Amino acid sequence: MSPISAPQASGMQQYGANVQQGAGAARAQPLPTRAEAREQLNVQILQSSMEVSIRSGDESLALLLRSAIEGINAALAPTLGPDALQNVMTQDNSAEATAERIVSMSTGFFEAYASGRPGEDAETVLRDFIDVIRGGFEQGFNEARDILSGLGVFNGQVEADVMKTRELVLQGYDRFILDRLPTADQQA
Repeated sequence: MSPISAPQASGMQQYGANVQQGAGAARAQPLPTRAEAREQLNVQILQSSMEVSIRSGDESLALLLRSAIEGINAALAPTLGPDALQNVMTQDNSAEATAERIVSMSTGFFEAYASGRPGEDAETVLRDFIDVIRGGFEQGFNEARDILSGLGVFNGQVEADVMKTRELVLQGYDRFILDRLPTADQQA
């Protein structure tokens, strides 16, 4: 025989109370079938669960956040060390710092990209590379903007910071090209 949980016991007590309401009532109404009794018990379990959820309020979201952070940290620990998520969250997230990280990380692949195109015009390779990473950035930017808009938070300071970051990233890509193009003195 399996142990009975508290909600099951409560449901059985309620069922027993309904049956024992008197001999007359019991005779007037047929006993519920096993399926009906199970359905009543399931309804009571769901009601109890809802009451617990309502009482706990935002605690369930806090639990979800804590669990997610712990899981992400565990997954990242082998490559980024312990508490990787907390360490990232302490970094400078200003528009300027975020744009600099994006430009630095994405342009860091230029040498590998260029080595795959030996013998081609250097300026063409450079411009093609920037077109590729700019396209990837724009795609990611648009997806992030759509998510923030969908959440109803793409306005005010959030919108201003995101748009400033975009502008700085695009300027960084332009600067990357200019820094690598030969100047008029070098061409002569």
